[in-house]
Amino acid sequence: MNVRPYIPLLTALCLSLAAVAQDTPAPAAPPAVDAKALTVEQIVSKANQVAYYQGRDGRAQVQMEIVDAQGRKREREMTILRLDMPKPGAAADAPNDEDHCGEQRFYVRFKHPADVDKTTFLVWKKPGEDDDRWLYLPALDLVKRVSSADKRSSFVGSNFCYEDVSGRHVAADTHTLVETSANYYVVEAKPKDPAAVEFASFRMWIHRTSFVVVKVEYHDDKDAVYRTYEALGVETIQGHPTVTKARLKDLRTKGETTVVYKDVAYDVGLPAEIFTERYLRQAPRSHMK
Repeated sequence: MNVRPYIPLLTALCLSLAAVAQDTPAPAAPPAVDAKALTVEQIVSKANQVAYYQGRDGRAQVQMEIVDAQGRKREREMTILRLDMPKPGAAADAPNDEDHCGEQRFYVRFKHPADVDKTTFLVWKKPGEDDDRWLYLPALDLVKRVSSADKRSSFVGSNFCYEDVSGRHVAADTHTLVETSANYYVVEAKPKDPAAVEFASFRMWIHRTSFVVVKVEYHDDKDAVYRTYEALGVETIQGHPTVTKARLKDLRTKGETTVVYKDVAYDVGLPAEIFTERYLRQAPRSHMK
């Protein structure tokens, strides 16, 4: 989920929210941090950890609703699996620390509707390098590589892009703390390689206690907002503040995509072998529920 899920697809995927969304429930937050001592790099690192690195692995059932400018709806259902790879020299079961932003594996398998059933997306996330991405198309029985040039293109016809599923690398942008309110840090990010993306900058509203990213606005080269992300629901699951509902809007096309995360679980014991080409064609059923 970027499926943070990112997503993130993902982002995750994804985490008092009253200042941005009056009807969004406040997350049950971990103990407060001495916020005044944090640099912008630490703030962004903590937000990235909350969105993509909670627990050593994770699983979620995801429902996606895509609505176009005419109000026509399409639905997608999928399972997202995530595995954090241990840092070099660390034990496989070593707990993640707050600054952990290492390699990850993401496995996304669609199950509804019929035209995308068994379509599978695999990501090997490698901070500091281009991610490896594969897409399995069952109608053609074809595994294809998704090039790094396609990471900002639409993910299975939704308003999310491929990069949203596993998250954008923190080091890909320069960050500036532009505002600190009672509830939020507002951080502006500008790409270090502007030619590689379609946006000129984006702003994130990061909750000061939980470090959940509750809102993102993407700006074009004329500083106009053309794309927005909002966390619509947040729950504490196994001690982790977790986005359970989110919406991404494209203000140019007037389309939007809403995702709901169900049966979210952390530290489920996913084996690394799942995240290989072998399982693109045949799902690891015992780990999908």
